[in-house]
Amino acid sequence: MRRIRSVKEHIKGLERDLLIVLLSITFAVLLVKTEALEAFLSATSEMKIIGSVVSGIFFTSIFTVAPATIALAEIGQTISPFTVALFGALGAMMGDLIILFFIKDIFAEDIKGVFRRSKWKKFLSLFHMGLWRWMMPLIGAAIIASPLPDELGLTFMGISKIKKTVIMPLVFLMNFGGIIAIIYVTRLFQ
Repeated sequence: MRRIRSVKEHIKGLERDLLIVLLSITFAVLLVKTEALEAFLSATSEMKIIGSVVSGIFFTSIFTVAPATIALAEIGQTISPFTVALFGALGAMMGDLIILFFIKDIFAEDIKGVFRRSKWKKFLSLFHMGLWRWMMPLIGAAIIASPLPDELGLTFMGISKIKKTVIMPLVFLMNFGGIIAIIYVTRLFQ
């Protein structure tokens, strides 16, 4: 049986969640600023399949999407675009699963706990009803396929209470389509 946490415990949880987000943003910015991420992605791109998976993992975050996109495009020039997209999408799905776990299971639970006894609860419940319930995952999927950050798309999908067993194949397909599009657009301009 699960113990019901108090609002104060949920607030402490939100503070912890925000600290984790700030630390991860700081780490990602440092990786990009020091060009360590670009060097790492260049080194792994020599091993095409592993480079595709690693670049796919970094393809999911707003802070690392630019170098990951460049790495995926470069790898896609030397081997089959479908191979790069397949393994890149697998890596992106792993990265998105980590993000989704954080958003849906930890962060969302703390937000619900803080707003449990407030007027915000009615507002948040609107997203679980009718048209919104079906639109949120579609909007999230479109965002994942676009160059916009996956965090935003996964937030829409996480709020909609879709099971992870449904989200992950959809995330894979959206990332596959996005990566294959990047490779072919890059080929057009070379």
